[in-house]
Amino acid sequence: MKQYITLVLTPAVASASLLLAGCGGSDGAAIAPDTRQNTAQQACDALKSKTISGATIGAATLVAAAAPTPGYCRITAKIDPSLNFELRLPDSWNGKLYYGGGGGYNGAIPDASGFNLSALQQGYATVNSDSGHQGSPVDASFALNDPNAAQLFGSLSIPTVMSSALDMVKAAYGAAPKHAYFEGCSNGGREALMTAQRYPNLFDGIIARAPAYNWVGFMGAFNRTAVALAAPGGQFTNAKLALLARSVRDACDGKDGIVDGMVSNPAACTAADFNPASLRCAGGADSGDSCLSDAQLAVVASWTTPAVFSGSPTYRNAGWQLSGNEDDPGAWPTWVTGNGNVQGALQFLFQDTTVKNYLARSPSANSLTYGAFDQNQNALYALEALNSATSTDLRPFKNSGGKLILWHGTNDAALSYKSTTEYYQGLQTRFGSAAAVSEFAQFYLAPAVDHCAGGPGADTSDLLTALDNWVDKNTAPATLAASKFAVDGKVELSRPLCPYPQYPRYTGPANDAQAGKLAANYTCTQP
Repeated sequence: MKQYITLVLTPAVASASLLLAGCGGSDGAAIAPDTRQNTAQQACDALKSKTISGATIGAATLVAAAAPTPGYCRITAKIDPSLNFELRLPDSWNGKLYYGGGGGYNGAIPDASGFNLSALQQGYATVNSDSGHQGSPVDASFALNDPNAAQLFGSLSIPTVMSSALDMVKAAYGAAPKHAYFEGCSNGGREALMTAQRYPNLFDGIIARAPAYNWVGFMGAFNRTAVALAAPGGQFTNAKLALLARSVRDACDGKDGIVDGMVSNPAACTAADFNPASLRCAGGADSGDSCLSDAQLAVVASWTTPAVFSGSPTYRNAGWQLSGNEDDPGAWPTWVTGNGNVQGALQFLFQDTTVKNYLARSPSANSLTYGAFDQNQNALYALEALNSATSTDLRPFKNSGGKLILWHGTNDAALSYKSTTEYYQGLQTRFGSAAAVSEFAQFYLAPAVDHCAGGPGADTSDLLTALDNWVDKNTAPATLAASKFAVDGKVELSRPLCPYPQYPRYTGPANDAQAGKLAANYTCTQP
């Protein structure tokens, strides 16, 4: 297990002197949890009204088991001046700690659902925070005049919370966690990589799903596409979006061995197979839903090409690949077009609040007329220093025994899977080979899956168990299982989750729709 040094924190929690140190990585001498561990009620009693390692506990509440949630003690705590977190201590503790990341610009504590619920069901003590401020996840106004809140959001909230949470777990159960893991998606994925880079001894294993690691690059890309959509004639009707998606599927769906409404071999879908210009309206003017105007093709070009900004090689975004499922409700309608209102799209909202509060530093700034995204180099540098996690130098993390799993859905309209691929390839360049990286990191692409979850693809995979087996048993993850569940909880389809660069190729009986829903009829194959 990692060896942790506890910090006793003052209100100045965002001081640059805040560090967590460690001594080595997994030492092979596993420390078993105390067999006399407390029940959830006893954990609540042990922590109620305490101040532990700079965190004041506001409430310790027993939550009764109610399927699918197990019984646990819910601890709410605050580290002055404004960092709130929640610790959940299960009745049947497995001796380990799970930290779940946030989303967007945070501002609220994630609840006991999704990945957090899954960890709680497996017996983990779980912790989440609001990252040091309270507000909407699409509102960065906290960063305008509060450097402390900006630093906490950028990189300091997780190590700050961990220093208190570890001591709380020990006080509640009579033993320190055997292992500590972090899992996050989107901004939580950024938090994951930020922690691996800046606090390499903090967690034994980290899962970064769809990581928003390149804050300057993707915010700039968001801005560029929003401007293109807001231009006269740039917006898409639902029918035009369906035309674009259908055209991609018609060209590339079968390249994975089966036509099933999903492009599961995106590497094989090239411009030779589908060129958006083939959908151009005669003369370039909009003539209806059977074609795309020049203004709409400009949006597609903004979307698919790299966005590069001056000042640093890291100020870039890889661009998205057309997936054939852009018309999924959780894809372009939510993130790009805003269902016909660009200012209601999440990409617009994120870039708008970023321009206002980090770059122009004026709440009245208009992001659509702001001009060149990289015009203020000092502001861009400050944004990068606070929020980006682009470094591939994970040697301290690797040397401490840390393990990393990267994951990204290929129908993600929020963040490009191509950017995460670039990061993984950057690791291979840094460490010299794919084999060297595989000693501590693995990368998975989930075909036709939206941002973090959703979409027509198999969006559910238990990466936490795979990570725990890697850390605890030295069993490196290879091909994993992925499923898509219906509302009633039944499995709609299953697929193998293939290590990059492999994809799931259909090898089952021809023209058998039911066989196409079963993972057993797919083989992980090199593109």
